[in-house]
Amino acid sequence: MARDARLLWRRRGDSLQPALFALLVVVLFALALGGERDALASSAGAVLWVAVLLAGLLSLDTLFRGDAEDGSLEQWMLAPVPLAWLVAVRTFMHWATTSLPLLVATPVLGELLYLPRDQLGLLLVGLALGTPLLSLLGSVVAALTVGMRRSGILVALLALPLYVPVLVFGAGSIAASAQGLDPTGALLLLAAGLVLTLVLAPLAAAAAIRIALT
Repeated sequence: MARDARLLWRRRGDSLQPALFALLVVVLFALALGGERDALASSAGAVLWVAVLLAGLLSLDTLFRGDAEDGSLEQWMLAPVPLAWLVAVRTFMHWATTSLPLLVATPVLGELLYLPRDQLGLLLVGLALGTPLLSLLGSVVAALTVGMRRSGILVALLALPLYVPVLVFGAGSIAASAQGLDPTGALLLLAAGLVLTLVLAPLAAAAAIRIALT
């Protein structure tokens, strides 16, 4: 984590790209919907979920690629700690540097889209459960393609189908709340998916890295 933090500090501009990309997505949706308050408020939750998902996808290809190019992944395999643990730490840092700033900026982005104030807390809870899940699923895809060159579009094609259920349940909780329904079921499914991927995704990503490097 300390090493990743030092590398991030050296590339401070890169850490702002996901947040700026999410802001662009929000602005484009606002322009496409005509800037009407009612139209924006009704779709604000779904728009913010799409913005966060695409922003995380933007930096997914670089999750392990830099370590593969400089030979660090081989050192990971020789380290005295399990490879899955190192993958989990890297995935956590990916979430902390891409999704966590977006969680902090969500209230501001919500104001731009006239998000109802009573939905903000639910949106933050959903994003807090869903964004780590997106990073864990993305780590498996990034590990599968780490041995390929120019795999950016392939990463997106493989990751987006895995992201769809997270988007459905995350945005669905907001839609259910807006209709007066109980959103607890969708949040519990997100929490269950997070627990499951927290156990299995690092193991799957570690196996994919071993296959890619052998």
